[in-house]
Amino acid sequence: MKVDQYFQGQPCWAELGSMNIASSKAFYRGLFGWDIVDMPIPEGTYSMLTIADDDIGAMYQIPDEMAQNGETTQWTIYFAVENLDASLVDITGAGGTVIIGPHEVGEAGRMAVIKDPEGARFALWQANNHIGAKRAAEPHTMCWVELACRQPQQAKQFYSHVLGWQHRDSDMQGMTYTEWQVGSQDVGGMMAMTEEWGDMPAHWMLYFTVESCDDKAAQVNELGGKVCVPPTDIPNVGRFAVINDPDGGLFSIIELRMGV
Repeated sequence: MKVDQYFQGQPCWAELGSMNIASSKAFYRGLFGWDIVDMPIPEGTYSMLTIADDDIGAMYQIPDEMAQNGETTQWTIYFAVENLDASLVDITGAGGTVIIGPHEVGEAGRMAVIKDPEGARFALWQANNHIGAKRAAEPHTMCWVELACRQPQQAKQFYSHVLGWQHRDSDMQGMTYTEWQVGSQDVGGMMAMTEEWGDMPAHWMLYFTVESCDDKAAQVNELGGKVCVPPTDIPNVGRFAVINDPDGGLFSIIELRMGV
């Protein structure tokens, strides 16, 4: 499905910072069949991930200086905002931290990278000539985002204030699961991290739609990645798996079976 607009608070872009861009290109091209188009930028190259010439995400080589400061391969989720400067005021007032930006990205738009009060990282995007991902609701596009944290009440207050989200709690197999909403649309979720998570920090997880979770999980192993959580059913939703790419980038895949 083509997308031509995002509203305040909707997930709009996925970007991989990679320690080994050649390895990342080979893995994701093999797994999802994305075309990858390199664009020169002052810092090097920004690689657009495309489906039928439509941008759906991007990746870039992490600079040596950032790597030396502890940066690792990871996906960053961008949320659309109408006024970046106003949103940053809300973020700092609510206990978040601006770690990169704000700055212009040519004529495409303006962005900033944020850590929420518990340290989960995400980005904001105020579009100009580039709205973000131009396809959704089809295989190999981002379909869901999910916050794992230890202080869900604090997160509800923060994201409702910063992005205007509503939220709805439900019981999912004995645990409380929160769905984030923009208007009447469910755009993401949240779960509380328990002792079983160990010392893993709070983080945002993105999900890509696939036609067969089991087939893709098998392909991950063939391509040099690792299946961290094997294909697992979510009642009335679908079947998902959590994946590590060959350089440690974490993401999830899901085969949607709504109502089945």
